Amino acid sequence: MEVRPLSTRRDLQEFLRLPWKVYANDPNWVPPLLSDIKFRLDSRKNPFFEHGQAESFIAVEDGETVGRITAIIDDNYNSFHGEKVGFFGFFECIQQYEAAQALFDRAQAWCKQRGMGILRGPTNLTMNDECAFLLEGFDSSPVMMMTYNPCYYIEFAARYGFRKAKDLYAFLKQREETPERILRLVERIKARERLTIRSFDMKNFQRDVQEIMDIYNSAWEKNWGFVPLTKKEIEVLAKKLKPLAVPELVIFAEVDERPVGVVLTLPDYNQVLKRLNGRLGPLQLLEFFLYRKRINGIRSILFGVKKEYRNRGIEAVLYYATEQAAMKLGYQWCELSWNLEDNDLINRFDESVGGRLYKKYRIVEMEI
Repeated sequence: MEVRPLSTRRDLQEFLRLPWKVYANDPNWVPPLLSDIKFRLDSRKNPFFEHGQAESFIAVEDGETVGRITAIIDDNYNSFHGEKVGFFGFFECIQQYEAAQALFDRAQAWCKQRGMGILRGPTNLTMNDECAFLLEGFDSSPVMMMTYNPCYYIEFAARYGFRKAKDLYAFLKQREETPERILRLVERIKARERLTIRSFDMKNFQRDVQEIMDIYNSAWEKNWGFVPLTKKEIEVLAKKLKPLAVPELVIFAEVDERPVGVVLTLPDYNQVLKRLNGRLGPLQLLEFFLYRKRINGIRSILFGVKKEYRNRGIEAVLYYATEQAAMKLGYQWCELSWNLEDNDLINRFDESVGGRLYKKYRIVEMEI
């Protein structure tokens, strides 16, 4: 077994293509866009590398690639939290523990050599990207920007010595008509709080992106694992999401014309990515625009209210505004994710509106 860093174009291709071997017979797997993974790992293009470092490795046995991993250090994260944490991500491995062990060994050594005291993951590359091993809910495909993996990954991690750092929850909400009494309650809250609701304004794209990030950085500041996005990271994310966003599903709550809360919901583009097989050439783009109209579900990816405006009913107003917009557009279900397992406020809220806890994810860690 040899674990080596990516040093050639062929190594990179082996790294990128390994999931097609791991998930060859899994109908729930959604192939990632190869161009997206290449961008994330490119230190010349991805603004993450202005405050972080990473190195990717493949495990090779008898000339065959059997696993991959990326070792990561995010200086912004460690500075913000006052920690010395190294991360691992992009982990994939055939069902062979020795390969997983060799990969974890290499990531641990890489982080330890750079002064880290904890190894945590998976994150691809940060908690703002896909993160965590799927723990429960292997019977369905993941929605966009959520992870999926074989069930043996979590077993390999535990066998290696990783322990639970934090579990993440995903709730599923089916389409149903909003009761009249709830609508009346929402109107009372809006009047009491001098609250207005508006959708994202594509004509003022940069302004509204900044409003979202301001709320995000305020509302999530004390959350476990949070790290603020830099200006360049915001710009890259906005460019990525601009052609995917549905303005009616990006909704602001404003008090005296000042945004105090936001919910960002996106169609489940994974339903289309399944058809593209990792490519995005002219034919795949045509297929993308053809099949995006058939997407029947959405993911509420960001839902936050500034701290000083919480527990005043604004969350309910945002939720029901989103529900009304989604039903008008014809969507049949919504995933509310991801939530920290100990965020009782948001978990109880998701249950109160009819959400069912249907998937769990786990981030693991160990001292090194």
